[in-house]
Amino acid sequence: MTGTAQLELLHAEKVATLVNVIQASNGIHYAAWGETRISETDLERLVGAVPATLSAALAQRAYYFVPLAIADTGDIMIAPGYTVDLGDRAICHRNAVFGTTEAVFLSTRLVEDRFGMAFEFLINVAHNFVEAAGVPESFASLAWAQAEAQVRGETSQDAWETRRRAMDSHTSQKGIDERARNVYYESAFSDSLAVYMLSLAVDFDYHDLREREYPLLAAPALAERLRHVASLFPANPGYEFQILYRRKG
Repeated sequence: MTGTAQLELLHAEKVATLVNVIQASNGIHYAAWGETRISETDLERLVGAVPATLSAALAQRAYYFVPLAIADTGDIMIAPGYTVDLGDRAICHRNAVFGTTEAVFLSTRLVEDRFGMAFEFLINVAHNFVEAAGVPESFASLAWAQAEAQVRGETSQDAWETRRRAMDSHTSQKGIDERARNVYYESAFSDSLAVYMLSLAVDFDYHDLREREYPLLAAPALAERLRHVASLFPANPGYEFQILYRRKG
């Protein structure tokens, strides 16, 4: 295994000057540098899963797929490969601004499978879209109706916690905590948009979405959200959205 001393860390801005940023057919800008262990074909397929209807809101974004992104005394440093020591210092992604470009550096070597890498990229895309364009009113209405109907769970800790705060205030005499409700809408929509895009990029099982400390959103409710998102942002040519229900036996 390559030792830490043999890997020269580069500033993120330097890495950005060493690669050619590609504009995919859907309008998303991206680049890869270093030993990412993602083939060009797989990366192209992953980036292409982002619906073209999202690209206008992401026009100033560029996604850099690198082995490891590390915060070092305020600077963002990029490792050209992986070592255990550097992996311990790295984080899933780091954001930087270069002129008018908002860069997102994604650590490809911190995840072990295609599912994890795809979700890390797509949840960043989803959050970036929400930052730029907000939450569609129709989705907010759907998510709140499900919450009021006491549909079980969410697909992230943030969505679960902000939903609980909003619902707790809703049932109290103090009235609805609008800030909590709006943050809930943002979290729930970002999660649903990311899961929808993930379904276009890779095949996965509903239970793969389960994390710790909160109940997973009920499958029929998740399916309703995903169908709604698909109606707002249709899949690109060559990608197909479908929900399959498996039965035992």
